[in-house]
Amino acid sequence: MGEPGRGSDSLADLIAASARGDERAFRRLYRATADALFGLALRMLKRRDWAEEVLQESFVSVWRHAARYDETKGAAMTWLIRIVRNQALDWIHPSRPDGFERVHARAADLLGDELLDGTGNAADGAELIEYSRLAERIAACLAALDARQRQSLVLVFFHGLSHGDLARHLQQPLGTVKAWVRRGLARLASCLAAYD
Repeated sequence: MGEPGRGSDSLADLIAASARGDERAFRRLYRATADALFGLALRMLKRRDWAEEVLQESFVSVWRHAARYDETKGAAMTWLIRIVRNQALDWIHPSRPDGFERVHARAADLLGDELLDGTGNAADGAELIEYSRLAERIAACLAALDARQRQSLVLVFFHGLSHGDLARHLQQPLGTVKAWVRRGLARLASCLAAYD
């Protein structure tokens, strides 16, 4: 038996109907969840255009894999959130086409947040040039890292994953991902120091 009081429009029912090829149910599923899932993607990626792409890819995945949803293993919204979260993480993965450019852009976005003073005014030209150079150095040093170290640093520092979240996402032991982060940070620091 399902959740108490649950009607025919529950998310689980809409996913099950989508698995049977019911396009109307899929549209209703989209309307019921797209805003919340878009918000999640936007919080993770910090760029509206990327979040829109991730949301679209996520719903393509939902349509294709709706039959895999098992109501006994978790709530429908949790399943949908996991799909969006994984799509967002894959979106900036360095091995994906344009993935490293997205990592670089994300680093520039984060540094760009530092370019405004307390009144919302832009920093002066010299500061802008320095931040641009710093973003380029960070991107070059990230590119020089081992792929596992690079991915771990990006997910922890640019996307705010905890070490536990990182271990679950990469399906690796916690100690292993902590070592990748620690070694990656050491190599990154050494690389950046070489620019001074």
